[in-house]
Amino acid sequence: MTKLTAELIGDRLIVWEPEEGSKLYSMGYFGKPVGISKPKLLDFDVPLNIDLIEGLYLLEKDVINVIRSDRKKPLNMKGLKSHAKKVYENFELHYKVYKDLRDKGYIVLSGIKFGCEFAVYERGPGIDHAPYLISVRERSDSLTSTDIVRAGRLATTVRKRFIVAIPDLVSDELPYIVFKWFKA
Repeated sequence: MTKLTAELIGDRLIVWEPEEGSKLYSMGYFGKPVGISKPKLLDFDVPLNIDLIEGLYLLEKDVINVIRSDRKKPLNMKGLKSHAKKVYENFELHYKVYKDLRDKGYIVLSGIKFGCEFAVYERGPGIDHAPYLISVRERSDSLTSTDIVRAGRLATTVRKRFIVAIPDLVSDELPYIVFKWFKA
């Protein structure tokens, strides 16, 4: 497959050609078509907006080329990662979790509407509901009983499993803590 081109504009990457964007979206629900909040079809006629985490993953997998909008020059992995670290707090932690889940075959989208980092699908949006909500934490973070109850109530309300990912940037270790709720 020919690599697609994405242009870095601020904190986003844009694939301007709708045909290329549709192709990329259909490869695993990467990005969001501009102006279409819940795409019903894999083929659309608008540019594709890609998050920096997705963009770094696609660049690493050699699927896209990234150019800077201000210089029209290619940007490599190191350059894109450096830019993303300026824009996102704890970018490397989030990226490690995103990459691990994508490499395991999951569809990983933003979980912001659920108050967490990622909503994880087994097949994709519109096909199934995201069964997992992922919160990314540093090893030094505390997790209070209130945090657990709040997350559990939300996850139960939307019928999802709440998972805490605790990546270690020094080693390959990436434990996931899964909470299962039950009624007493």
